[in-house]
Amino acid sequence: MPKEISGGTAHKLSADLRKVLEADKAALEKWESLTPLSRNEWICWVEYPKQAKTRANHVERVISELKEGIRRPCCWLGCTHRTDKALSTTQKWIIEKRAKKP
Repeated sequence: MPKEISGGTAHKLSADLRKVLEADKAALEKWESLTPLSRNEWICWVEYPKQAKTRANHVERVISELKEGIRRPCCWLGCTHRTDKALSTTQKWIIEKRAKKP
């Protein structure tokens, strides 16, 4: 039976992300060294894109960036799905700005 791969604080690990982590031992070791909050941000960053092509790109980037030593997604506004913490002023501003896009 394969070892359980850790998820995040508000998100469970998706099947596509699990598959690439299982296939890359070095990336999996880096993944398991992250805090639950860091893993949560990566998972949310992967799930955020609406287009399948963009999501697939994010999944692959998780692997390469973990192996480069990057511990959180760059320029990510942070997970808005956490229920244990209120949204920051910056998160609210970005969400409002995106909602106004045509």
